[in-house]
Amino acid sequence: MSNELPAVICLVGPTGAGKTAAALHLAERFAGTVINADSRQVYRDFPIITAQPTAEEQAQCPHRLYGFLETEARMSAGVWGDHATAAIDEALAQGRLPLLVGGTGMYVRALLDGIAAIPAIPRDIHVRWQERCAAEGPQRLHAMLCDIDAEYAARIHPNDRQRVTRALEVHEHTGRTFSEWHRSAMPAPRYRALRIGFAATLDALTPRLAHRIDLMLAAGALDEARRARVHCDAPSAPGWSGIGCAETYAHLVGSLDYEAMRHVWLHNTRAYAKRQLTWFRADTRLTWYAPDDVEGIALGVASFLRGDA
Repeated sequence: MSNELPAVICLVGPTGAGKTAAALHLAERFAGTVINADSRQVYRDFPIITAQPTAEEQAQCPHRLYGFLETEARMSAGVWGDHATAAIDEALAQGRLPLLVGGTGMYVRALLDGIAAIPAIPRDIHVRWQERCAAEGPQRLHAMLCDIDAEYAARIHPNDRQRVTRALEVHEHTGRTFSEWHRSAMPAPRYRALRIGFAATLDALTPRLAHRIDLMLAAGALDEARRARVHCDAPSAPGWSGIGCAETYAHLVGSLDYEAMRHVWLHNTRAYAKRQLTWFRADTRLTWYAPDDVEGIALGVASFLRGDA
């Protein structure tokens, strides 16, 4: 890829792997702007539950695309890509290094590799799948998706109403799976990207994830969820579908007691981390580092920026 293209650094990997700490180190070292690449951290009402950088962390360098979306609003790879492109261009215009940080691999891939030109879905098809999801539940539709597009189904949570129904309606309307559509999207690159992956095993991550959930609860996650219900008390809203958000909502309405909420939250977080690991391990373009090897990562970034082979 031509060294004349503007450089961006992508820090990706499973939830809880230490991406934020590494991003702050790189931002200080290379005058960087941290740009959120996590589909959950865009929601304004859930800074604690979605582990958005704290106010103190965000004060250390410019941060973009964190906590700007209402709970009832939908986010997609295409919409996020438009926001991210604007944030990258702003950082470059300011002479800063764009640092894309997050665990939503589909978003980063869509930005760097292109997004599929899926035709608009007729409203009647969209409404029909929404009604089926409401009547039968997302898990049953996810089971259907496993038969149609096992590759994509393995990457999304069975409770993710938005992505499950989107994949099914695309398949009905076009006759092609979501996976097939995304494999066909390969435009000319706009950026020269270094893709850094955080190497971690699920066994090593699990106690860290459990500890992080306890820290979130101690920091006021339940109060945050109570305040979010004042703004939007609809569990089917996109913002509530995130891991941690759905479990705290279930606790607040009496569907889960406190210990059950913690257990389900950890179970779902661990399952999500497993899917993330599967996704990122399949990308041969990633350069892998141990999560705490911030100096090694910085050396790799410096070499990349110099244009070393």
